[in-house]
Amino acid sequence: MSTATIISNSRPFKVLGIQQIAIGGTDKQRLKTLWVDMLGLAQTGSFRSERENVDEDILAMGQGAHAVEVDLMQPLDIDKKPAVHTTPLNHVGLWIDDLPRAVEWLTAQGVRFAPGGIRKGAAGYDITFLHPKSNDEFPVAGEGVLIELVQAPPEVIAALG
Repeated sequence: MSTATIISNSRPFKVLGIQQIAIGGTDKQRLKTLWVDMLGLAQTGSFRSERENVDEDILAMGQGAHAVEVDLMQPLDIDKKPAVHTTPLNHVGLWIDDLPRAVEWLTAQGVRFAPGGIRKGAAGYDITFLHPKSNDEFPVAGEGVLIELVQAPPEVIAALG
């Protein structure tokens, strides 16, 4: 029996899905331009803590058991710790029901994509990436976070659509 099997058999829990992703930046409004205005997530709450040095908007993607929380965080004081903006996130993947249509619309809205266009990803799904940094031509981007858009297969669309 392999070590992975032993660990898997003894683990007292299962990872069921993504509960949340937290994204930090110096300007929460810039983050909201992408996540709320461009991608359509709804704000469900907010959180502010001097002790944690955070001003946070809480967004929701999906509903019920499939809901994923997306927290957009900015520091109350950029010079204090914790520095919620200095670890923006490497990247996050998002299921998309119609990737070509999403890319077309987002591009028209000024969203910057990373080079490479739509292509097959490592898992075999069509993917593309939103660039982590905006520029003059495309003023909306991931604000330091690389975001992968993934074409959802029919069974994911049926379950989450």
